[in-house]
Amino acid sequence: MNSLKRQTVLASAGATLARNPAASVADIASRAGVGRATLYRFFATREALIRALALESLMQIDEATQTIPYETMPAERGLAETFKAIVPLGDRFHFLANEPAVVHDPEFKAVSERQRKDLADLIDAMKSEGSLDRTVSTAWAVATVEALIYVAWASVDDGSVARRDAAGLAFRTFVRGLQPDQWETPSSRETKPAKS
Repeated sequence: MNSLKRQTVLASAGATLARNPAASVADIASRAGVGRATLYRFFATREALIRALALESLMQIDEATQTIPYETMPAERGLAETFKAIVPLGDRFHFLANEPAVVHDPEFKAVSERQRKDLADLIDAMKSEGSLDRTVSTAWAVATVEALIYVAWASVDDGSVARRDAAGLAFRTFVRGLQPDQWETPSSRETKPAKS
């Protein structure tokens, strides 16, 4: 029972802090349906709650992706599966991106850096396969994937994108952009000679 309540508090904290990083302990407890005293039995301080939530968020990302057989599929498909696995955790991504209190925690830093390296390796594999422009910075590509994960989740959350479409739309946006030809600019279209 206590474990279930703790998980309920963490889930509520993730959802609350994703939308309002300044949310108080009282706000989090209210959303979790528990009193502040109950919350403080699990987490002595707000900082302890934030750290526990950050570490659990990283663990959820690992759990969501651990069954993807990256070694047996093209890297491009691996990225598509990664979007499918992680987009539902977009609120945790947003929380992690907006919570500077944990970035220097040694345990958090080690796991976070390993996850970003895994994503960077996947991006580099896409470059090697020819499914991603080799001239694009890997760091830029990683940051773009992370941003698209959050945008996909936020769009589902506000109702502008159907849940079933979000991961696919994020993946399509990353690999192809939103134009028929992502490298074609308006000016280049204007200067192209008309076909006879």
